[in-house]
Amino acid sequence: MPKFDVKKLRDDFPILSREIAGKRLAYLDNGATSQKPREVIDRLSRFYLEENANIHRGVHYLSREATDAYDGARESIKNALGVPSTHELVFVRGATEAFNLVAHGLADNLERGDEIILTIFEHHANIVPWQVIESEKGIKLHFIGMTEEGALDLEAWKAAFSERTRVAAFTHVSNVLGTVNPIAEMIRFAKEHEVITVVDGAQALPHGPVNLSEATPDFYAFSGHKVYAPDGIGVLIGERNRLDRFPPYQTGGDMIEQVKVEGSTYRETPARFEAGTPAIAEAIALGEAFRYMAEIDWEGARAHERSLADHLSGELANWKGTRIFGRTEDKTAIVSFYTDWAHPHDVGTLLDTEGVAIRVGHHCAQPLMDHLGVPATARASFAFYNDESDVEAFFRGMDKVRRFLA
Repeated sequence: MPKFDVKKLRDDFPILSREIAGKRLAYLDNGATSQKPREVIDRLSRFYLEENANIHRGVHYLSREATDAYDGARESIKNALGVPSTHELVFVRGATEAFNLVAHGLADNLERGDEIILTIFEHHANIVPWQVIESEKGIKLHFIGMTEEGALDLEAWKAAFSERTRVAAFTHVSNVLGTVNPIAEMIRFAKEHEVITVVDGAQALPHGPVNLSEATPDFYAFSGHKVYAPDGIGVLIGERNRLDRFPPYQTGGDMIEQVKVEGSTYRETPARFEAGTPAIAEAIALGEAFRYMAEIDWEGARAHERSLADHLSGELANWKGTRIFGRTEDKTAIVSFYTDWAHPHDVGTLLDTEGVAIRVGHHCAQPLMDHLGVPATARASFAFYNDESDVEAFFRGMDKVRRFLA
């Protein structure tokens, strides 16, 4: 594996050479979506230029070639994540669809008075599907809080389990605070209590490999657009014996075994959850993204990302009237902050005039915003291709924000 070299890696991402407002782009919105390396872009283009055809059932060469590439992408992702079988890996549009699929599949097994444990960190995508079931089935949702440093209150989380707890849904990494939850310990505890685990991995995988053979949740989901791959593709990983008991989430072509006037039968997992023509090119490009990530020195990459985030948060903490949220030692490279003298939206707008892209708002985490006592935050989130010049551009922009608004 090559030694970490940020300059070389930056050259792999064409968009990073763009200028915005006459200045080199400083892209610090990786928590929302990542940029794409040339290899992934070229693989996507090559499919449409040379291989475009529908998969499965086709007997002509292009269809066989596309099918092999699509199935090969599933195999690559399976191997990268330590998943036992491709039958446990379902292509979906993203983590949002994955959580809806799981909630839909589990709904019939939940009864009035059953309980689901969530954390205050959750993205709306891992809250709202459970709220829908809450209103339809009369179940109860319990949200577990955090410590002053921004870590999950693990003791409170464990204490919330009862004989009626059926599901524990929790994020691997907070998209606001960068907090890394101890998912291995949480999964073990839940299994001891025969509780199903649903893990949001969207913010974890962009920062290095995750081995799901070491900590095996019942369900784990992520989105391709955050792991250097295209939009509109994601993955749900689930234990096959559970997925096989789920009713189909959508019905139509390719997920059926037989259709007769009297009724239909369905194919086995994962085909039963991939109705219609899937995002073929995007799935193939997602497989390419995993091959690209396999060549990165992740130990060096994580140290580099954290150094940039520490530099930014360390300086920003000295600014009067500025609060930084999330101070756990092993957090990922996310810095969320709020200033008393400028609304986050104004901060983001003025930074944009300096070519600096950050995210502002509630980050699809309104319960966490309420818990923090702020309407929104400004968030700078790093990837391995960021460098010190991005931090310098951020502070040039923040000097402008302070001159105009403080």
